[in-house]
Amino acid sequence: MTTFLAGGTGTPKLLSGADAVFPPSETTAVGNTGDDVEIAGHLVSPDLDTMLFLDGDVLDRDTWWGIADDAGTTHECLHDLAERADLDTEPRYLPTEAQTAGRAIARWRRFSGVAEFMYIGDYDRAVHLTRTGLLDEGHTLTEATRILCDAFDVDRTLLPMSDDPVATIVHTPDGPMHFQEWWVARGGDPTVEDVEFRGAEGASVTPAVREALDAPVVVGPSNPVTSIGPMLALDEFRAALDSTPVVAVSPFVGERVFSGPAADLMAATGREPSTGGVADAYPFADAFVLDDDDPTDLDRPVVHTDTTLDSPADSERVARAVREALDEVA
Repeated sequence: MTTFLAGGTGTPKLLSGADAVFPPSETTAVGNTGDDVEIAGHLVSPDLDTMLFLDGDVLDRDTWWGIADDAGTTHECLHDLAERADLDTEPRYLPTEAQTAGRAIARWRRFSGVAEFMYIGDYDRAVHLTRTGLLDEGHTLTEATRILCDAFDVDRTLLPMSDDPVATIVHTPDGPMHFQEWWVARGGDPTVEDVEFRGAEGASVTPAVREALDAPVVVGPSNPVTSIGPMLALDEFRAALDSTPVVAVSPFVGERVFSGPAADLMAATGREPSTGGVADAYPFADAFVLDDDDPTDLDRPVVHTDTTLDSPADSERVARAVREALDEVA
């Protein structure tokens, strides 16, 4: 068995064509939940859902978000109604006292459904409503995720990093805001001053995740701060990585990042925005997979390949490099 840490689009892209190297039935994906938000009372788990939809063969691979060809009737009606009612369409947090009311898993990221700032397709919404209904019935997020995986005939084991709330909060000159507001609604503006993983000090690793981390671990080319950082903020999770073989794929080529806000976020949190900075952030990593053009000299074993992930063939190539690196350190 091999366990992949999944956040953002990096790990899903790595796994999208890797079945010949890492069969889904022989792998586990642990999903970041720091990006989760509650909108209009239903819990949206973006990183879990990207893996769920990928393995369920319904993922929109143009956006790497949501379900392909999913109608957005309800989303469009919400915006039409807000316009008719002359309502502010900026992200609307629920009142402070509501942020810690209701189901605990949604703390510190509760938004109104008025003109929802995140596009949610109709079938995608059905997934979120079903997840939330299962939580309200008393299921854990781990149990609800397993039920959804069964519904999509997913062979891979998909686990949330914790059943407790951990919210990624970006601190800016305009005040703190949830990562999804900063990235989705505001397009990565304003400048980031710091990143907080609120709730991490009180969150526990589930028995299922603890067992998954006994296997060799692969950290995909995800954002080290907001995709992997919430997991590393859990003391037990971080400690487990010290005692198992770990291979990481850099999301950088030297100082150039492939996509997303990783460079800005690493700089804001005191890390060099580069492959060297990633290595500093992952002292537990026993080996790295780097791009052929990456000149970074690391003090750990390195396997070089073209780390572009634009097609299933790319994914298989990078997966084979990951397997080579794992064989070297496992």
